[in-house]
Amino acid sequence: MAFQITGLNPELFKPLFDLSAAALAERGVHRKTVDAKPGYPCRITLEDAPVGETVLLLNYENHAVSTPYRHAFAIYVREHARAAAQFENTLPPVMSGRPIALRFFDADGQLVGADMFLDEVAGVETIKTALDRPDVAYIHAHNAKHGCFSAEIRPL
Repeated sequence: MAFQITGLNPELFKPLFDLSAAALAERGVHRKTVDAKPGYPCRITLEDAPVGETVLLLNYENHAVSTPYRHAFAIYVREHARAAAQFENTLPPVMSGRPIALRFFDADGQLVGADMFLDEVAGVETIKTALDRPDVAYIHAHNAKHGCFSAEIRPL
């Protein structure tokens, strides 16, 4: 089945970049300057931020459902991200070279399966196979090592 992977809306985070360090600290947000690439995977552009760019590290609720599978975790967002990235039937750069865990959810937000992949070919095939299942409405991708949300995957 054809699929789309979409980054987060930058408008959700834009006001945070104007806040002082103290105001960010009150919200549990950390401002960082990227010092290595890869290492700061942006959830808006779905690519690693370039060295020298400013990012925010913050807690984000990526699965806001009324089930036991509600989930929030740390993510990075780039200061200069202007639009949510969209990828059709291919994986974004942020999923390249990292082991990715997939969580399969039904239309009610209940977990109905999981898998993982290590390379792009296996990732595309695993996603398509999962979305062919009648009980899978969408997929959440997470970095397998650190557990942070990477992106949502939906059928086209």
